[in-house]
Amino acid sequence: MRDDVNPDVPAPRRRSFLKGAGALGAGALLAGCSTGPESTNDTGDGGSGKDRTLTAVIGYGNDGSWDPTQTASAFAMAANNHVYEGLLDTDPITRAPYPALGTEVPKDANATTWRFALRPGAVFHDGKPVTADDVVFVFDRILDPKTQTLAKGFFAPWLDSVRKVDAHTVELVLKFPFPDGLSRLTLAKIMPKHVFSAPGAWDDAIKGLAVGSGPYRQTAHHPKSNTTFEAFAGYNGPRKPAFRRMNWLTIVDAAPRVAKISGTGAGAQIADNIPYANIARLERGGLEVAGGAGMNNLFLMFNTRHKPFDDVRVRQALHYAIDTEKMVQVALKGHGKPASSFLDEGNPSHRRAKTVYGHDPAKARALLKAAGVSDLEIDILAVNVSWIVDCLPTIKSSWDAIGVRTTLSPQETTAVFTKMDQKQDYQVVAAASNPNQFGLDADLIMHYNYGPENLWMQYTRWAGDPVARQLFKDMDRATREPDPARKRTMVQDYIDVVAEQAVLYPVVHNELMTAWDARALSGIRAQPYPGVNLLQAKWV
Repeated sequence: MRDDVNPDVPAPRRRSFLKGAGALGAGALLAGCSTGPESTNDTGDGGSGKDRTLTAVIGYGNDGSWDPTQTASAFAMAANNHVYEGLLDTDPITRAPYPALGTEVPKDANATTWRFALRPGAVFHDGKPVTADDVVFVFDRILDPKTQTLAKGFFAPWLDSVRKVDAHTVELVLKFPFPDGLSRLTLAKIMPKHVFSAPGAWDDAIKGLAVGSGPYRQTAHHPKSNTTFEAFAGYNGPRKPAFRRMNWLTIVDAAPRVAKISGTGAGAQIADNIPYANIARLERGGLEVAGGAGMNNLFLMFNTRHKPFDDVRVRQALHYAIDTEKMVQVALKGHGKPASSFLDEGNPSHRRAKTVYGHDPAKARALLKAAGVSDLEIDILAVNVSWIVDCLPTIKSSWDAIGVRTTLSPQETTAVFTKMDQKQDYQVVAAASNPNQFGLDADLIMHYNYGPENLWMQYTRWAGDPVARQLFKDMDRATREPDPARKRTMVQDYIDVVAEQAVLYPVVHNELMTAWDARALSGIRAQPYPGVNLLQAKWV
């Protein structure tokens, strides 16, 4: 999912971006996948009453990158929201910004200079004070033209520089008015310069080193097993820690994840990524189960240098062939909708695209015939995220029905994107993505997926196409448009091009389900993206 990943970054580092929802490394929004858990070491269990350990089950791997400037890992991003702070952070549902390390939200969102005073007394988890130098250090990394990070794609188009005014004040200098930038500041987690400027420290961050100023500090990290946290006594910010300790388990397989939160022996109080088939049973067992509808989607990505997928008619034919209503009812149990745009229907910038891929086998056959394609055989390279695997049989039966002999090849997310990173040949990838983990604004979502240098376009081999080059120009013009209504229309217009080209495009948007024990926890809100946010939760 990487709008922003450098081909010069070693493949293992880039792959780590892909494990989250994400999209994925492509997510963020790809939904993460890993084996495990192998164990649950250093759980921090113990205590009773208000001092007992909160245990959460995350349905994505914790072995992706933990570097906040790089990661799209669903687990790491959710955890980092508890460990780190931005100048501003955002509500997990509305995404409205609120002061975090900065003491207030700038009054003029349309200004081209934003000044932030840092919260007095803010300290990192090692006891060192947070200073303007730490803020400049992080933004310099993000904006450095020689250092490609995921965060660069969220900031470089509109943010010119960040400068130190004094030891506890910074100014952000914008290239043009960009009100959406306020909510994006949560994506620039402030990290201690004295820790992460050391040789090898960024590699350590990828592996799990996390030192922030947030309400919880990381106490142990076991890839493919669990990560533990405890309340940080030195935190003096707006989201006070309510749990003395937390133990987050990574359990990717659905059955053990559900078992961990259900029944008389339930070992956890909250779990995300709940399979639709388990909702009724969990509710009967006394749990609260709620969904969040958003950008989470199954998408198809075509290799446009592998014939015949260079022909837009072939890509369109394969989309028209899919019985999306059947997919929603059978695989998603009604918790989804066929895509009517790249954006989900709940997004404020959504408009029904000019090209909507309703189930039309006759049109699909006609498009293949017009393209001169017959006897097509396709091997779908897919991630083995459980709900994606549930959707694959519908794609196969739909394509088989129009004479396309189809083979399904689900694999771990890491394996799929290792092949992408190594530039191996492929035909079609089916995977999950959810850019909502980064935010709601359409400009961010579209640039996350489409851009001349981002990783997704490298995977599709499409960035050099004349249609693509014009699309990227139209996207940049929309970013700079000051009038909100005009900008929205410009975004919707270029999304029509994205829909027509169907190079990387959603098939369905689905709802993500979270289950929790409301007898134990209050203040929980189900997110429309992977992970959990416990900054306003507490014991009952």
